[in-house]
Amino acid sequence: MSRSKADFLLFTAAFVWGSSYGFMKMGAETMPPICIAALRCLFAFFLLLPFFGKRMRKTDRETLKYSAVTGFLIAGVFIGVIYGVIGTSASTAGFLISTSVIMVPILHALWIRRLPSLSIITGTLIVTAGLILLNGVTSITLDKGFVLCLLAAFLYALDILFTNTFVSRVDSLLLGIWQMGFAGLIAGTASFLWETPVLPSTLTEWTAVLGLAVFSSAYGFTIQAVAQEYTTPERAGFIFSLEPVFAAVFAFLFLGESMGKGELAGAALILLGVWAAGGTLKLPSWKKDR
Repeated sequence: MSRSKADFLLFTAAFVWGSSYGFMKMGAETMPPICIAALRCLFAFFLLLPFFGKRMRKTDRETLKYSAVTGFLIAGVFIGVIYGVIGTSASTAGFLISTSVIMVPILHALWIRRLPSLSIITGTLIVTAGLILLNGVTSITLDKGFVLCLLAAFLYALDILFTNTFVSRVDSLLLGIWQMGFAGLIAGTASFLWETPVLPSTLTEWTAVLGLAVFSSAYGFTIQAVAQEYTTPERAGFIFSLEPVFAAVFAFLFLGESMGKGELAGAALILLGVWAAGGTLKLPSWKKDR
């Protein structure tokens, strides 16, 4: 797979993740939030089994070990986001969770002991400005919600970096599938400890859970693992910064939420920042790799 094809697949993952906020809003109105996180991951895992059951027989101990690590990080992201949003304003939460795009190049630079390129630094600064405008952040309050949202962003950045390392050692598709199973088990355990877990009982609840399971989890996180084998963590992080842009567009089209001049300017800056970081929006030629 070429890098441009991998970047395009990550672009589609960011697209479906942007739609997930509408499904989460639908489900969270009547269902325990951590329970939703557990069900979306477990349903995604079992939905993928019939398609890749034969390939999953090749699973080894190393694949399970790495999948448990990324599954733990994904579950932590979901739980941190849920309780972080409850504990702080929506605009602040949106900005803080999106700071993972800033953390990825910094953490990667520390890991490889080399400064990011000028294009990465430039793109990071532009995307940061865009995130502030898009989420309408005017002030930051250091409270419980702030800490949890920042922790979720940190775990998300670690997931991107660890996935980039693990896919070079094991089958990336198997990693993507098994991590959903582990994330579901971890989130399910947390739901039993902190909530009273329930199964969906209405059409709205089933739509929300299955929408998250099929699009965001089964497709989005599996594609992330597969595509990251052929691109860099910085490029993945920048492409994922488009998620709040897509979320704002979906909210405008389907939830009736408005997009002001600030939000539009922020979305434009994020697109500019992704482009400045290395042309990650370039569409693939779909020619056979040589």
